[in-house]
Amino acid sequence: MPSWYGFAVLALVLLGVQRFLYKVSAERKCNTVWTTRSFMATVAILSSVLVFALKESVSNIPYLFFIAFLNGGAFLIATVAHMEALKHIPAGVAYPIIRLNAVIVVLFSIFYFKDHLSRYQYMGIALAMAVIAILTRHLSNKEASFGSIKRGIVFVFISLLGGAGAAISSKFAAIYTNKMAFIALSYIISALFSFGLRKTFETEEGKNNQRDALIIGFFMGLINLAGFYSFLKALSLGPLSIIASITGMHFVIAIILSAVIYKEKLTASRILGVILTIISIILLRL
Repeated sequence: MPSWYGFAVLALVLLGVQRFLYKVSAERKCNTVWTTRSFMATVAILSSVLVFALKESVSNIPYLFFIAFLNGGAFLIATVAHMEALKHIPAGVAYPIIRLNAVIVVLFSIFYFKDHLSRYQYMGIALAMAVIAILTRHLSNKEASFGSIKRGIVFVFISLLGGAGAAISSKFAAIYTNKMAFIALSYIISALFSFGLRKTFETEEGKNNQRDALIIGFFMGLINLAGFYSFLKALSLGPLSIIASITGMHFVIAIILSAVIYKEKLTASRILGVILTIISIILLRL
């Protein structure tokens, strides 16, 4: 078994649980920015403490700031858009489409890192496009108003692009700089950026539920720190295209937990979409 495989699988499980907490935040109608700020502040503080406690050296500081700035901005956009999307469309639709950012990551890895594109990967990309068509086609007005669905889909695709940017920048950070220092700086930048979103996503209901938002964000941070470090460790040892494909399946854990805990309906089209997404991601790593 490759040395990076265990870290990739661990990241898959941890990030899946963390993404389910996005659903918890949406269900409890927490203010998105408060949840995000608590989540990112938790990771920033804990990782900063670990950097000093472990006394790890940090080389090429300008590069560290540059890549952390790109990653922090992309990840904040992806996180906020993800949680907002879940307020408008079901998790069984949002998670699979968002995780198709693996297609963008794999293509980048192929062209930049010169990974060989097999016929299975071509099939995976074709299936990925089919999943988007299937899951968006079967959204109906019975579940939400047309305006709400449209808003949810916009947030889904913003999250998809932001997630791809975050994953790609993570690969460069994993190779060329200190991992824990990168996590700390990236999340500090994300937390600072989040202050600019306060008025955009502030709701009256969310103002009255700040305690839940802070608690959920705190547990998101604990889980994410372990999951993100595992992801970076895997990236430093193995290929971006394969590792991104493995961790990209973490949405399945979130969907299953959403169905079990919140009794969210899994229609035939959504089950098909999930299955095809899993097949697509598997094909992308062959």
